[in-house]
Amino acid sequence: MNEKKVNPTNENSRRSFIKNSSLAAAGFFIVPRHVLGRGFVAPSDKLLIAGIGAGGKGESDINSFYKSGKAEIAYLVDVDDRRAATTVKRFPKAKYYKDWRVLFEKEAKNFDAVSVSTPDHNHAAPTLAAMQLGKHVYVQKPLTHDIYEARVLTDAARRYKVVTQMGNQGASGDGTRQLKDWYEAGLIGDVHTIYSWTDRPVWPQGLQWPTGKAEVPKELDWDLWLGTAPYKDYVDKLVPFNWRGWWDYGTGALGDMGCHMLEPAFRVLDLKYARDVQASVGSVYVDEFKRGYFPESFPPSSHVTLTFPKTAKTKGDVTVHWMDGGIQPTRPDELGPNEVFGDGGNGTLFIGTKGKMMCGTYGTNPQLLPTTLTKTTQVKQVDKRVPGSAEGHYAQWVEACIAGHGKMEVSSPFEVAGPLTELLLMANLAIRAHDIRKPAENNRFTYPGRGLKLVWDNNQMKVTNFDEVNQWVKREYRQGWSLKA
Repeated sequence: MNEKKVNPTNENSRRSFIKNSSLAAAGFFIVPRHVLGRGFVAPSDKLLIAGIGAGGKGESDINSFYKSGKAEIAYLVDVDDRRAATTVKRFPKAKYYKDWRVLFEKEAKNFDAVSVSTPDHNHAAPTLAAMQLGKHVYVQKPLTHDIYEARVLTDAARRYKVVTQMGNQGASGDGTRQLKDWYEAGLIGDVHTIYSWTDRPVWPQGLQWPTGKAEVPKELDWDLWLGTAPYKDYVDKLVPFNWRGWWDYGTGALGDMGCHMLEPAFRVLDLKYARDVQASVGSVYVDEFKRGYFPESFPPSSHVTLTFPKTAKTKGDVTVHWMDGGIQPTRPDELGPNEVFGDGGNGTLFIGTKGKMMCGTYGTNPQLLPTTLTKTTQVKQVDKRVPGSAEGHYAQWVEACIAGHGKMEVSSPFEVAGPLTELLLMANLAIRAHDIRKPAENNRFTYPGRGLKLVWDNNQMKVTNFDEVNQWVKREYRQGWSLKA
């Protein structure tokens, strides 16, 4: 790899960065291209990427960056050699590590950007550390596991002036931009209510943590996989996918699909932070007389209602409904009895004072209701399209990184992705409140969090009327792990 050379005129900035970085003591530093000044010719015209998470979605992300033709995969990191094997074989020149902390300590001067595609609970720590090193970052959705983490990363993106993007590729799709053009042309009036739904989860939820202990596969570093989460013995069938249904690691259906389904609402209405949230959840029964109590796992289904304050794009508050586990809202009267609602399993419905519109996953197949209006209605294309639409999400980030911070627009920077992620995690607080219980008389329990509307203080990042849920706004990391904001 070619090392970047520091322009003498920027030496003061360099020294200041090293002094202030929480990682400076380790002795590594990189000067992003945009710091080097005009006239600098980079030693490589391609973005050098370190991929943290090389299997599954990480594999597809890395392949997509490479397909842009403007990226080189310089380093790969994965705690599971089995998951990483295909990507390691495809990029034989990429040096392989199991621990991203070792990579950052040894190789920080040799790459420009970092892709993070790990289980949700391990998103924030490597992302913040990368930004503190001046690295551009691409992070899979949801941005973080906790609200506090999302706020830290949102603030850090501004502070460190790096190019950031969350992996909700629909944010670059033509569909969301078509919805915005229709709305701003006044076709459906003022939107006051939104429904978004999914058929997820497609992994087990509403379960008790397994009691049996299994042997850790020799290719998997279990301690590194746990990362920031509390230590537990390894169990079968958790890795590589079913971790999504457990609170310690995943963010449930909201985290998996919410960033895709609710991004159009954020883009069209310019939503930011919710004011309050309430939820109802599906029950799990262990027998005909007893409801299951499994506080470590997400429920099998939920319906969450959030209130957003008026924005520049609305005339009043906006109510957003989220439904998962196959629950769907009532079909609108304008939709024919045999027409597909959303895309069948998933969808988002906008209800305005003059009409309605809907879309599928990632904002695809936008439709005015009745659907006959879609083909007959023409409005001026105002919202700029991304080359390649949703698939262009990856190349857009690569090109913006090469150009330097502030030189190119990206579709889902942390300034947008952070508040969107906080919406999902705030909804999860209301879901999780249902499994808080307290002893009562006669060997019974009360569930004080059910049926409440949780009131959110955005500046203080806390629920003001039910303190028990605030323990999950900022979780405690396992010893040896930290988020150095």
